[in-house]
Amino acid sequence: MSEAAPADTPPPIRTRVSELLGIRYPIVQAPMGWIARAQLASAVSNAGGLGIIETSSGELDAVREEIRKMRDLTDRPFGVNIAQLFVRDPSIVEFVVEQGVRFVTTSAGDPNRYTRQLKDAGLTVFHVVPTLAAARKAVDAGVDGLVVEGGEGGGFKNPRDVASMVLLPLVTSHLDVPVIAAGGICDGRTMAAAMALGAEGVQMGTRMVSAAESPVHDNWKQAIVAASETDTVFLNRFSRPGLRALRTVRTTELEREEHVGFEVFGSVMDLYFGGDMEASIALGGQVMGRIDDVRPVADIINDTVRELVATARALAGVVAAERIPSVGFAASGDERPRAAREVSRSCSP
Repeated sequence: MSEAAPADTPPPIRTRVSELLGIRYPIVQAPMGWIARAQLASAVSNAGGLGIIETSSGELDAVREEIRKMRDLTDRPFGVNIAQLFVRDPSIVEFVVEQGVRFVTTSAGDPNRYTRQLKDAGLTVFHVVPTLAAARKAVDAGVDGLVVEGGEGGGFKNPRDVASMVLLPLVTSHLDVPVIAAGGICDGRTMAAAMALGAEGVQMGTRMVSAAESPVHDNWKQAIVAASETDTVFLNRFSRPGLRALRTVRTTELEREEHVGFEVFGSVMDLYFGGDMEASIALGGQVMGRIDDVRPVADIINDTVRELVATARALAGVVAAERIPSVGFAASGDERPRAAREVSRSCSP
């Protein structure tokens, strides 16, 4: 179970995301199939972030057991993801509600399919979106917030991918809902960048796959550590679903294929837990080029928050000292994005 935060733990970061989810830091772990289970998710929640349990494996009996384990391992909030492309069970909403989960992300499908049912049951719902049009559709469906996912991130993608640097400010300038940024996030500097672009929280996937508590084989973790920023491939560029994955002999060959179906995933378990990196497809984002070690989740989160605070203060100092004369805000009021204002307050001495 979680304990009181040590004296050297960074202070809380208050945004709409952290307040809505009841967490110390607005850092969410991505719901990777077979990986986002109790061992990893509880470590994230205990460190002050939000652990997510996956359903994309389709193994709902196993998911039920993982949720039970979560309650033994943490008393902090956690959530569940409903990956609509993979979960075809019509009773999935009832399943999630029965587990007593209060926060859900929905992805890989139409936000209208489950949002109303989930909200009627009292759950908080965020939907994962890769475009402004998808974001508008999700907001119209009644979601509480969005996970805005840039094309540099790992996993299943829109073939017409848009980088976070473009997508985040586009969505946040048009829609006033809490946004969690996904894609390219691994530390405090990238979290600060995401929040400067309007996000109020971040999601980490590849960084968490490589964490000490991640259940995947060490060969996969070491492959992430050894990878450069160009060591991913984008599969199904002209088909669906798009996929970003670690470059291996297998995926380099598949990169040239017109269509890559699910059958090419081969033996997922042999890769994930057996360490055979050619047995399947190791999903991952371009940010693996910035990951150079395997670290405990608590260290990742604490250092991310410390670096976020340091970066925000450094940037505030640059503006205050007028070393960039063209940077400023209207005299009539502070017109920074909501997230930037809130982080600035959180980071004030």
